[in-house]
Amino acid sequence: MSNLQFDFSADKKENTITVKRAFAAPVEQVWAAWTSSELLDKWWAPKPYYVKTKSMDFTVGGFWLYAMVSPEGEEHWCRADYKSIDKFKSYVAADAFCDENGKVKADFPQSVWTNSFSADGENTLVTIIINHEKLEDLEKTLEMGFKEGFAMGLGNLDELLATHANK
Repeated sequence: MSNLQFDFSADKKENTITVKRAFAAPVEQVWAAWTSSELLDKWWAPKPYYVKTKSMDFTVGGFWLYAMVSPEGEEHWCRADYKSIDKFKSYVAADAFCDENGKVKADFPQSVWTNSFSADGENTLVTIIINHEKLEDLEKTLEMGFKEGFAMGLGNLDELLATHANK
């Protein structure tokens, strides 16, 4: 586990999760890891799961369609619809579970992610604010192990960034 900043909080009054995480890499490199399907596929899922991207259009109005694949080969499909992008600074995406064709599953929690990137000395601080429409959705997300799984994925990103820094 990284000794860099990792703050996780859930606000049940505002139906939000806030994550602040520092990475030992410049903003441009961290941004690329969050916005390129080739790099996301290498870190996004908590091990032993992995990510398989079906398509990605990182533009406003575009979306990322991917599956988290279990060690047994079970696929859990998700999509992120990009609402706004300010290169190297922030982007906003609507996140939802879906089928393999991108049709949203209404019975699962949906959320809107605002991801902000800022230089912090030699590191990059990523601040993620995840808004849920209802408290029930926030609670279901937490019950599904989001904090632990997301922390593992961010640890994978540390490893990926360290590998790229040594090349």
